[in-house]
Amino acid sequence: MVLQYGHMSQARLLKIDKVPASLRQQVLERLREAIIAGHLAPGARLTERELTEQMGVSRTVLREALRQLEAEHLVEVIPNKGPVVRALSRDEAEDLYRIRAVLHGLAARFCVENADVDDIGHLQVALAAVVDAYDSRDAEHVLDAKTGFYNVLYSGARSESLSAMLDTLQARIARWRALGLGHPERSEERSGESVDNLTAIVDAVARRDADEAERLTREEDSQAGREVMRLLAIESTKQQTREKAIGGKSS
Repeated sequence: MVLQYGHMSQARLLKIDKVPASLRQQVLERLREAIIAGHLAPGARLTERELTEQMGVSRTVLREALRQLEAEHLVEVIPNKGPVVRALSRDEAEDLYRIRAVLHGLAARFCVENADVDDIGHLQVALAAVVDAYDSRDAEHVLDAKTGFYNVLYSGARSESLSAMLDTLQARIARWRALGLGHPERSEERSGESVDNLTAIVDAVARRDADEAERLTREEDSQAGREVMRLLAIESTKQQTREKAIGGKSS
């Protein structure tokens, strides 16, 4: 199953509506979403003049948002070039997925220990939303639905400390999640595999089997990480091919 992201112009994508919410927060969320979805590609320069015109905000507001994105490891400032979208690092992705597997496993275990009947019902509803999202073949829909599933898992775990750590981690790992879900060469088997894994996790939580819930959750993250590593290798090969082609033309 190949999942697709919707397309729209960058100007329309980034335009800010004048609503009561903080302009800084709106700019931050819009840029974050554009980076995660790949509308702003790795290495893309984030030029102040262009972005302030597109978004209709001041440079002060934009700079505040960019500083926050830099703290979230989505943007980096390069000397003599300015802020750019941070490149996707294979080593960083592998590290983050390994950490997330451990933390998600703990969340599943805590959910078994602390969730009530209502929490399990909410988890079953969230699972159904994931299944519907995969059926839609819309990558953004799937990303949102799976995020919702894990948020329900965190809620059932009843651990504010663990939820805070996972929220920070999810913000950093979101770009790789989007790559894994929306890449044209994503494995079709991976979609069915993920649904089967999440179904088994919900069943284990309902049976109050903490060991199985933790094992299954860690395995789902490990499989997701391996798929992202495979896709990153494909992208690296394509980039090397492009660079060789450019070098050949210039010689």
